[in-house]
Amino acid sequence: MSSIEESLYAVKERIAYACHRAGRLSEEVRLVGVTKKVGIEKIKAAISCGLRDFGENYIQEARKKIEEIGVDVSWHMIGHIQSNKVKYIPKLFHYVHSVDRWDIIEGLERYEKPMDVLFEVNIAGEGSKHGAEVDGVRRMLERTKAMTYVKPVGLMTMAPFVDNPEEIRWVFARLREVLKKMNDEFGLTMRELSMGMSSDFEVAIEEGATMVRIGTAIFGERL
Repeated sequence: MSSIEESLYAVKERIAYACHRAGRLSEEVRLVGVTKKVGIEKIKAAISCGLRDFGENYIQEARKKIEEIGVDVSWHMIGHIQSNKVKYIPKLFHYVHSVDRWDIIEGLERYEKPMDVLFEVNIAGEGSKHGAEVDGVRRMLERTKAMTYVKPVGLMTMAPFVDNPEEIRWVFARLREVLKKMNDEFGLTMRELSMGMSSDFEVAIEEGATMVRIGTAIFGERL
């Protein structure tokens, strides 16, 4: 086995165990390999091992990789979006996890391509992190009803970095509660909860994550 194959196997095993503890099927959780600062050869190795979803933080970096690798896999925009880079997103990505303000929605709609979006919520209220407040998500959802191409499919959050992931279980539980509340309030069927990274994804799965964004545990430490 290659190191990436071994790492992927180990991560998938951990996902399966976390799902078992939560009484869920492992098929309910989509593994998104985070490829920020990861080279093309490693990405291709992961594809050869069966990984089909990849998350990028920076559009400029993603463009080069996607042009070389192609679109036979699903690409997820998971990083903060600059307004002047929105025009690239519909051509490159299948999902956008990090919508946190209205001008991004307007920009995506303008390109007339169906786009699945998740709203990033700053559940922990950290000043160093991006993401809208819950009321901000509510206001965006109210206005999104008039959109033709932008489809809200869920919510995303980044929990604080801690040594013990049990300390941030409440963050994931709260995002799940917000998703239910937004669905009930707007008559929606959003189901995606993008939450959990290499250090905390098992707890996130136990609290309902449907997408986990894993970089280090698959590709190793990046410079």
